[in-house]
Amino acid sequence: MHRICVCAFGMACLAPCRSRATRWEKRRKSVHAAFLCFALEWPFVMRWLEMDRRPEPEVMDSEDDVSAYASAAAQEHLDALDNTFVDQMLSLTAHKGALAGMLLDVGCGPGNIALKIVRRCPGTLIVGLDRSANMVKAARQAAEAAGLEDRVHFQIGNADQIPFADGTFDMVISNSVLHHLSDPARVFNEMCRVAKPEGAVFVRDLRRPSRLAYPWHVRWYGRHYSGIMRRLFEDSVRAAYTPEELASLLSRSGMSSARIFLHQRSHMGFVYRGQP
Repeated sequence: MHRICVCAFGMACLAPCRSRATRWEKRRKSVHAAFLCFALEWPFVMRWLEMDRRPEPEVMDSEDDVSAYASAAAQEHLDALDNTFVDQMLSLTAHKGALAGMLLDVGCGPGNIALKIVRRCPGTLIVGLDRSANMVKAARQAAEAAGLEDRVHFQIGNADQIPFADGTFDMVISNSVLHHLSDPARVFNEMCRVAKPEGAVFVRDLRRPSRLAYPWHVRWYGRHYSGIMRRLFEDSVRAAYTPEELASLLSRSGMSSARIFLHQRSHMGFVYRGQP
């Protein structure tokens, strides 16, 4: 819309309506104000999006827990995950020669990973350590059934007080145990202590998603589970750490130089290599 105005020479002319310019100026200021508020509130938004960690028991010792892990429905998926763990471990550490000797599996559970490693690495002897008597019993039975009891030994023990002397193992590994630990930094120090100076430490665990991603995360990555195994999975995801939290834990341990890695969107971990 235009209006008629009188110029300095007394002539009538058309001029754009200044009200339109005024409206645009107000909108511009409103947008700037909105962006300013968003920038100021962003840290609070990010903190809200972060899902609080909810710890779960350090030891899984009930017969239901053990049978859930041993169930056929869960085993197919867990077997595939265990294969990726072994593949990743070998690709990140094998060139250091760490597998041609003694290996410690902290939180070995029913022994699936330990048995996979001794099958693939003939020069390796493995000790599996777990707090759960039922898990250790299941692991021993699996080793005997596979005819590998002379190359892998399973025993009850605590990760925060590993019952071995300094520098005993060429390599220390742990799978899906971190989220169970009440004092991860202490356990990291223990792992570093029992590893040889030139040895390696390889740890992988679940990764906790954001609050918004959690429903999709457990629906997709938990689609292979049902019943008690589905509940255990959801509890474990809530108890897992984030990469930032893992970095903070490592900074308080003797493995501050460890390299953190991500595996898909569901897992993360770290690899630490000692010096010869």
